[in-house]
Amino acid sequence: MGQSRQGLWRKSRVKITDQNIGEISVKQPINTHSEADRELRRELQRELQRFVARVPRRGQGTTARLKAACAAVAATLVTLTVTSANAQTYPTKPVRIISPYAPGGGNDVICRAVAVRLGPVMGQSAVVENKPGANTIIGTDYVAKSAPDGYTIILLPSAHTINPHLYEKLPYDSLRDFTPITLVGAAPLLLAANSSSSIKSIRDLIQAAKGKPNEITYSTSGSGSSGHLAGALLGSIVGIQLQHIPYKGAAPAATALLANEVLLSFSPPSTLIPHVRSGKLHALGMSGDKRSAIAPDIPTIAESGIPNYEAGLWYGFLGPAKLPRDILQRLNASIATVIADKSTQEVLAKLGIDPFTSTPEAFTKLIADDIQKWGPIVRASGIKAE
Repeated sequence: MGQSRQGLWRKSRVKITDQNIGEISVKQPINTHSEADRELRRELQRELQRFVARVPRRGQGTTARLKAACAAVAATLVTLTVTSANAQTYPTKPVRIISPYAPGGGNDVICRAVAVRLGPVMGQSAVVENKPGANTIIGTDYVAKSAPDGYTIILLPSAHTINPHLYEKLPYDSLRDFTPITLVGAAPLLLAANSSSSIKSIRDLIQAAKGKPNEITYSTSGSGSSGHLAGALLGSIVGIQLQHIPYKGAAPAATALLANEVLLSFSPPSTLIPHVRSGKLHALGMSGDKRSAIAPDIPTIAESGIPNYEAGLWYGFLGPAKLPRDILQRLNASIATVIADKSTQEVLAKLGIDPFTSTPEAFTKLIADDIQKWGPIVRASGIKAE
């Protein structure tokens, strides 16, 4: 949790005086299981006693100041006690998990798999609410404006870090208005070609694209999608120009590749691998930073000759900004328990997702890094939201 509040108190040498008596407060919730926090409460009590001892030597107006001192510090101590009790009893009502997509999709499936298992772990039920629309913006804005009490959280995909560059103005800040809780997994994209194509490797693709700029087409699930960005990143790194052809979903994008309407497709492995196994498509590489458990025989694009290439999907839970640390830790640990459950991992595996969790700090850094990573790619490619 970093430096304790008691340590910060001592470091700053806070002292109750006539000037600051009305400003004494502790904004973070106290944890009665923390010795440092219990010591902070005792220090406040001792400082009140010291102030009272000094008052008789102050002359006129001491009675009013004494009353102000007692009221201010007592209010602080009561706030600490009440907040502590709330943290210890959380949750006392159902936790709402917001899915920013319509029912039935991958995000919704993950939310419901987590919700049904999170209830027994936390001692309160978890319910899923779908708030689809505007490329996750509607549901995301709803959570950003919710109370930071741990009762409203959202499962967001990595598109959360792309939206700031696709839209001129969002109703929230993608980093500052949220508290990242934990990642739950990641899924690479598969770059594949039709088996009848002469493109059999990443090297073949680069040679073909350099000879025919903007003539090598690739399908994805839509403009501004992860597949779209994956193709733009590939072109940016190796200096080639690919022609993006958007479709309304991964299934139509795969169908277009099977019908030779496009030369390539950047799509979820779960959509393309059945056709790779049947011999209709040829896998060129996975977009993740390591081989996927869903198809460990398929190398990554980085392994195939483009070092440091990585572009895929991740999923993670976030809450509103200023989520209390005790509640954040409870949610992080509880969701980690759910993701570690074998039955949850089976659900994720069917979606092509490699399950894992993270600390809130690591997730926060990932979001910040991805926002910075995708900005130049979006701008250079001229990608616009649909």
